[in-house]
Amino acid sequence: GIFLRLAMAMPAFAGTPAHPAAPGKTTDEVIIEGSRTRDDSIYRLPDIQGTEIFSGKKSEVIDVANMDANLTEKNPRQIFAKVPGVFVYDMDGAGNQVNIATRGLDPHRGWEFNIRKDGYLTNTDMYGYPASHFSIPMEAVERVELVRGTGSLQYGAQFGGMLNYVTKRAPEQQGLRVESINSTGSYGLLSTYDALSGRYGKTDFYVDYSKRVEDGFRNTSESNAQYYSVSVHHALTDTMVLEAGYGRSEYLFRMAGPLTDAMFAANPQQATRSRNYYSPDIEIPSFGIEWTPNDRTTVSWKTSAAFGNRSSVMFDRAANVVDGIDPLTGQYANRQVDIDNYHSRTSALKVLRRYQWLGREHALALGVEVMRNDLRRRQQGVGTTGSNYDLSLVRPGWGRDLRLESDNLAFFLENKIAVTEKWSVNPGFWIESGESDMNGIIVGYAPGELPNTIKHNFTLLGISTERQLGTGNLYAGYSQSYRPVIFKDIIPGSVLERVDKNLKDSSGYTIEAGYRGEKAALLWDLGAFNLRYNNRMGSSAQFDGTNFYNLRTNVGNSQTWGTELFVQYGVRFRSARISAFTSTAWMSSEYQDASVRVGQSNVSVNGNEVQGVPEIISRNGISLEYGAASMSLLYSYTAASYADALNTVTPSANGAIGLAPAYGLIDLSGSYRVNQHLVFRMSVNNLGNKAYFTKRPEFYPGPGVWPSDGRTANVSMQLRF
Repeated sequence: GIFLRLAMAMPAFAGTPAHPAAPGKTTDEVIIEGSRTRDDSIYRLPDIQGTEIFSGKKSEVIDVANMDANLTEKNPRQIFAKVPGVFVYDMDGAGNQVNIATRGLDPHRGWEFNIRKDGYLTNTDMYGYPASHFSIPMEAVERVELVRGTGSLQYGAQFGGMLNYVTKRAPEQQGLRVESINSTGSYGLLSTYDALSGRYGKTDFYVDYSKRVEDGFRNTSESNAQYYSVSVHHALTDTMVLEAGYGRSEYLFRMAGPLTDAMFAANPQQATRSRNYYSPDIEIPSFGIEWTPNDRTTVSWKTSAAFGNRSSVMFDRAANVVDGIDPLTGQYANRQVDIDNYHSRTSALKVLRRYQWLGREHALALGVEVMRNDLRRRQQGVGTTGSNYDLSLVRPGWGRDLRLESDNLAFFLENKIAVTEKWSVNPGFWIESGESDMNGIIVGYAPGELPNTIKHNFTLLGISTERQLGTGNLYAGYSQSYRPVIFKDIIPGSVLERVDKNLKDSSGYTIEAGYRGEKAALLWDLGAFNLRYNNRMGSSAQFDGTNFYNLRTNVGNSQTWGTELFVQYGVRFRSARISAFTSTAWMSSEYQDASVRVGQSNVSVNGNEVQGVPEIISRNGISLEYGAASMSLLYSYTAASYADALNTVTPSANGAIGLAPAYGLIDLSGSYRVNQHLVFRMSVNNLGNKAYFTKRPEFYPGPGVWPSDGRTANVSMQLRF
C-alpha cells in the first residue's frame, strides 16, 4: 500500500511582498504558523520587483502553497479560480499539463503565454512550437505570478502575458528541512512529492522529486508522470547572489481518443483508441546572477535552455473511424510516429536603475535578450501495428524530416516616471530582430514550394499608468503584441494544401483599464480590456487554373472586448472566519476582414464569433475557517462556445465542429492542520458528476469531443520537519 506522507511547505514569499507599503520596497521573509487571520490567497505584484516594472499592469499573484485546492492533479479551475476570465481546456484530468488562456486566446498548453519557472523560460520553442511541455507539480510551487498582455514590453513574443511558477526554497533558518506530500484518490491515483532543502552559511539548496500515476477517468487513459529538480543559491558577496538549477519533467499519457456527440451522450468514459500514446521529456538547466551594487541599481543575468523531445505514436483518425483489427491481415493498422527534438537557449541581461529627477524617484528598466533555437520535427513515420508505446518504424524514412533554426536578438526599455507622489506613467518599447530558417524534406513537395525563411523584425510600443485613489488605485495600459509564425503554420497538412511563402507574423495590441484595491476585509479589481489580433492563420481556397487547393495563409483579424471582475469579502467571528468571492469575466469577440474556405470557395466570416471564446466565465466561492480546519466550496460556470469560425451549431458526424455546450461545476476542498508538522487535505472535484467537455480541438489530440472528468476525489497527508 501507499504510505501517506505529506508536507505542508509554507516558506513565505521571498522577494515579493504581499502588500508593499511603498512601491519597490521589499520585506523580510516571515514564516507563518497556525491558522491565517485573513485571506491573502491572491494579491498583486508590487510596482517594482527585481529588475522588472509592474506599475499600471494587470497582475495577480496566487498563493498556491496555502490554498484549499486539488494541487495533486493541478486542477486549473481551482488554482486560478480568483483570476477572472481564465478559460480551462480540460481534456487531461491526470494533471500533466495546465491548458489555460485568458481574454479569448487559445489555451493549448498555455502557448499564448510566456511561461517561466522562477523567471526562466520554459516554452519549448517560442519560434517553432511555443507550447510549454515542461510540467511542474503544484506541490513544488510556492506562488504563481500572472501578468496579462501588457507584459509584452518585457517578455516579447506572446499575446497572453507572462505566467511565472515560483517554486519553493529552503527556509531562512540554518539547517535541513524535509517535506513529503503523498496522495491517493479516484481511478487509481497515487502521488508522492518529496523534498529536501537546507541552508548553511551563505548557501541554500532545494532538491525535490515527484511521481504520479493514475488509471484515468476514461477507459484506456492511464498516465505515468515524474519530475525532479535541484536548485542552489550562493551569496558570493553581500551584493551578489549566484543561482543554478536543473529541472526535468516527463510523462507518458495514454490517449483515449475523441468521441462523437452520440458517443459522449451514451457514455463519456468510453474510448475510441487504446493504442495512442503521447510523451514529452523536457529538461530545463538554468544559471543566473543577481547583483545589487547599491540601493539604486539591480542587475540580473538569466541563462537557460529547454532540451528534450515530444513523441507520440497514434492511430490518428476521426472519432467515427474505428481502430479495429483488419479481418484480411488479422492485425491493426500501422500507427503514425511523430518526434520533435528541442534545443532552445535563452539569455537575458536586465538592469533596473532608480534615479532622482525633479525631486522624485523614478525607475528605468532596460535589457537585452538573445534566443537561439533548433527544432527538428520528424513526422508521419510508419509505426508498428502493436498496442504498446513503441516509437520504432517498420518502414525506413519519414514523411517529413525538417529543421527550424531561429536566431533572435531583442532589446527593451521601460521607464517608470513618478509624475506626482501618487501618479506614475510608464512608457516603453521592445525591439526584436531575427529570423527562422527551415530546411529538410516533405514527401511530395519540392524544397522551393515552402517558405524557407521567415523574418521577425518588430518594434512594440506601450505605455501604462497608475494613480493612487483612496484605498485603491486606477490603472490603465496599452501595449502592442505579436506572435511569430510557428512550425505547424509552415508545414502543409496534406498534398492538397500549399503554404503562403509570404506568411506574416500575427500582431495586434491590448488595451486595459481598471480600479483595484482593498479596504478592511474587502478586496476588489474591476477592469475592462480590448484585444486586437491581426493576421490570424487559416486556410483560403485557391485555383491555379487547373486545380483547386487550400492555401495556408493569414485569413484575417479578430477583436475581443471584455470586462473582468473580482470581489472578495471576509468576516471573522471569534475562532471562525467566513469569506466569499466572485471572479467573473464577460467577453465579446468577432472576426473582422476575415474569410475561410468552404468547399471550393471563400466565405466571409466578418462579424462571426471567434471559436473557443465563451461569453461568460464565472467562478464563485465561499470558504469557512474554524480553528485549525478550513473548507471551501467553488461553483464554476462557463458559457457555450463555437468550435469553428463559421459558428456551426449542429455537431458534425465526427464531433469535430459544433457548439461546445455551457456547463456548471461544483468543487469541494478542505484541510485540517493537526500542528505545524502535520496537515490533512481533501478534494472532491465535479461534485455533481456533470458530464461535460470544454472545447473541440482543431488539431492535437484529435478533432472531436474530449470528455472532462466526472466526479473524482483525493486525500492527502502532509508532513514537514
